[in-house]
Amino acid sequence: MGKVKKLKPSQVGKNVALADQIEATNAVKIKNRMKERSRHDDDEEFIKADLSKKILKAARIQQAELGDEAGPSPAKHVQLPTSLHDAESDNNSGSDHDDLEPDSYYDNIEINEEDEEALKMFMCAKPEKTRTLADIIKDKITDKHTELQTQFSDVETLKLQNIDPRIKTMYEGVRDVLQKYRSGKLPKAFKMIPHLQNWEQILYITEPTTWSAAAMYQATRIFASNLKEKMAQRFYNLVLLPRVRDDLAEYKRLNFHLYQALRKALFKPGAFMKGILLPLLEAGDCTLREAIIVGSVLARNSIPVLHSSAALLKIAEMDYTGANSIFLRILFDKKYALPYRVVDSVVFHFLRFQMDSRNLPVLWHQALLTFVQRYKADISTEQRDALLELLRKQSHPTITQEIRRELQAAKCRDVEINESIPNCMAVE
Repeated sequence: MGKVKKLKPSQVGKNVALADQIEATNAVKIKNRMKERSRHDDDEEFIKADLSKKILKAARIQQAELGDEAGPSPAKHVQLPTSLHDAESDNNSGSDHDDLEPDSYYDNIEINEEDEEALKMFMCAKPEKTRTLADIIKDKITDKHTELQTQFSDVETLKLQNIDPRIKTMYEGVRDVLQKYRSGKLPKAFKMIPHLQNWEQILYITEPTTWSAAAMYQATRIFASNLKEKMAQRFYNLVLLPRVRDDLAEYKRLNFHLYQALRKALFKPGAFMKGILLPLLEAGDCTLREAIIVGSVLARNSIPVLHSSAALLKIAEMDYTGANSIFLRILFDKKYALPYRVVDSVVFHFLRFQMDSRNLPVLWHQALLTFVQRYKADISTEQRDALLELLRKQSHPTITQEIRRELQAAKCRDVEINESIPNCMAVE
């Protein structure tokens, strides 16, 4: 059979059969085309595995020698983990920590040893021991056990003593989870604790002292959102504050999750002031590092003026420690419109040192300068004169001059009132 001749479309006539037209236009043309394979792979020479291992080993040895000669960089900062379980917490953070802002963490704090020693002079010689949740529960159990022996009709005693063993076993399992918690979902049984009547005793079963830092942050979020202010205050004071102080005492730096827990605690500012700030100062042994870090939480967040005014009033009336000046200055810098009662209390706080023979720390002078700069128009003429007299007894080479200049240029509140009365009469 001969070869079929392919016709061009222009050559197809009207009288050509349909089969011939299809063969002429749609015939498949087969070409003998061979793809040329690249011979680059055949020409390229690879390094053998043994030789590559020797090269890498020699490079590591050379890099180690260069590192030993250069020595550690002085600017490098080593951050210790909060616990052995927290060493990998930053790498294993999950979706639960996505709302944390990386730049919200406090800066690296370098404490001058001389300033710290000067601050220790104003600390309480025998500070009160901070009570933890374990101490409170043990005291309650002891008291209830005594009452149970003398009075069997006490319903609250039965509630405290009789815990279902299954519930105790369940929360012991929650305790094991919280000890190793890094990120992710928490057990539902733990989220139910704030809604229980005996939540303190159930919380004691989970052993908060053994929680990871990430678990403490999540617990603070839950309790700050679901507990009333008084109950949240107890959680802050008995659980969160001792953990923060222990972490700072051991590592000289606060874990990121614990710092965020302090920030979350400000969700209830009244509980924060009564459960963390005031007990920290009333203990009498607040260190400079603790004051700066907790103070940075107050400085970075907004606090209602009512709670700040009450805190200023309490701090001004309590016995002085060096840490008091740090918190006073931070609250002064927020530039609240303080009631005159709070301003008068702060003035009397500074006037108490008129007969003090000790050399006051620089923090005290800085707090006085900040107060004068912010509230010089809210003091009376008598208070201004008394503060000027105070500067003769308690002075600083550079700060006192600024304080005196601010006071001399102040327009006191009683002067403004006297000037406004004639103006009002003239209008009438």
